[in-house]
Amino acid sequence: MGTKKLSSGSWLPEFTFSLVGGGEVTLGRPRKEGNWQLVFVYRGQHCPVCKQYLTKLESLKDKFLATKAEIVAVSGDPESKAVTMVESNGLSFSVAYGLSIEQMKDLGLYISHPRSPQETDRPFAEPGMFAVNTEGKVQLIDISNTPFNRSDLEELLDTVEWIQENDYPIRGTYE
Repeated sequence: MGTKKLSSGSWLPEFTFSLVGGGEVTLGRPRKEGNWQLVFVYRGQHCPVCKQYLTKLESLKDKFLATKAEIVAVSGDPESKAVTMVESNGLSFSVAYGLSIEQMKDLGLYISHPRSPQETDRPFAEPGMFAVNTEGKVQLIDISNTPFNRSDLEELLDTVEWIQENDYPIRGTYE
């Protein structure tokens, strides 16, 4: 079975993952009622672009939280690599690990093989971002097939604020 395409306004598949440092998170289900959940899928600890992106996300964390947008980053890395990503980059938002190939497909992500054993030891998801609104529906979807094309974080912050302030509807729902 190939990769599926998520629909705007649909429910994000509710996968539950362990978090670095303990606890669990369920994608598509914000921890606090009335919050959004921003899910950032990153390629893995091996990716220097991911490190840079997540570090920038860390610098904007408080601004996202001020919009009542919870942050969750997840990858297919095992716990040890996710811990290294968190510790080496000073990340304080929720970082989950263990995204399976089937879950990557269910999220509609592009999946790549490592270029060499030195890069990493398993297939991995290319970047994705899913913004789940207060109703639990996917309001924004941004997926890429390369490490370089990702949601601009400052623009995403402005977008989430604008959508909330203007009660902007979910777009791209024509079937």
